[in-house]
Amino acid sequence: MCERYYLPVYRPRRIVLERGAGSRVWDQQGREYIDFGAGIAVNALGHAHPALVAALTEQAGKLWHTSNAFVSAPPLRLAQALVDAAGFAERVFFCNSGAEANEAAIKLSRQWASAQGRDPARRVILTFRGGFHGRTLATVTATAQPKYQAGFEPLPGGFRYSDFNDLAAAEAAMAAGDVCAVLVEPVQGEGGVTPATEAFLHGLRALCDRHEALLMLDEIQCGMGRTGRLFACDDYGVRPDVVTLAKALGGGFPIGAMLVGARAAQAMAFGQHGSTFGGNPLAAAVASVALRELSSPALLANVERQAQALRDGLAAMDAGLGMFSEIRGRGLMIGAQLRPGHAGQASAILDRCIEHGLLLLQAGPDVLRFVPALNIADADVAEGLQRLQAALADFVGAGPDARTRDAV
Repeated sequence: MCERYYLPVYRPRRIVLERGAGSRVWDQQGREYIDFGAGIAVNALGHAHPALVAALTEQAGKLWHTSNAFVSAPPLRLAQALVDAAGFAERVFFCNSGAEANEAAIKLSRQWASAQGRDPARRVILTFRGGFHGRTLATVTATAQPKYQAGFEPLPGGFRYSDFNDLAAAEAAMAAGDVCAVLVEPVQGEGGVTPATEAFLHGLRALCDRHEALLMLDEIQCGMGRTGRLFACDDYGVRPDVVTLAKALGGGFPIGAMLVGARAAQAMAFGQHGSTFGGNPLAAAVASVALRELSSPALLANVERQAQALRDGLAAMDAGLGMFSEIRGRGLMIGAQLRPGHAGQASAILDRCIEHGLLLLQAGPDVLRFVPALNIADADVAEGLQRLQAALADFVGAGPDARTRDAV
């Protein structure tokens, strides 16, 4: 197959994946891989999960799409299930992706501030360096990483950046009283798999209360069971005003959602926002089943068990190979920081992993990212760690010249 018809915004590995089952996938040549990346935390129930396949197949025979001038049963059921599961939420807005969910949150916070009589100069949104919130023009501006913004200037105004996990800096950034909302990931994904400290998130809640601002949590990657609780905010014991979801919510079928608490549940009125495909019956039917499975105590217990197995395995590898300076994260969202001697080599390591039958991700040039399916089995974790051990040993044994060449 020829990729020359694609806009060249991706640089995929030179394999063509054809099918998957559980935490294993096969390419067109029939070669098997263990999947420790789960489509960047999307396939949280693995590939071809029977309950998701059944839900999609059943709904496909009934109704594919309506406009939002009408309602259908699947999104109604899903909205109620999300509100019941979240505890803090009163209303839900459905869309198609994480970027759209964050775009909705940005607009909602501005509309909420407008309804309070705040002039546009007092509708600033505070975000944090190292975060990632999407690729639309507004969400890429909210993403306080210049590498994602370069060339897209002029960027929208009304955003301010502060240092992640620095509560004093956040307090200074809000001192002028012009911040209407704080948007933050409880665990930064693209920024290196870096968890917020509990003191930082609780401190942001207090600052938002003091300055009459909304606390909006981007749980697009870290939510839906990834930390060991259904919502990452529950893992931290923090009550947000807004939570954005996507990725795992659909188990692989595109869907996004914005959950809104009482403080801003009435901020959006008729005609102020919308999405043609948001709340699509197919997506909602699949997501309802995914939500049920992801809420299972057995699955959440599996997250904790397999997270410990991965951490123990990585620590044992580091003891033998000296690869990692830190292993961090929460639940099955783990980042292994490469030591300075291997800085910039994450991509080359991922190539070695493919050669050994393992799909893995990176979070920047210096961090290996582990976000496998939340229902991954013991045997898959054990064999995946064995393949990673072989890939790392191969990488170390290749010598610096070969590693540098592979990384180019």
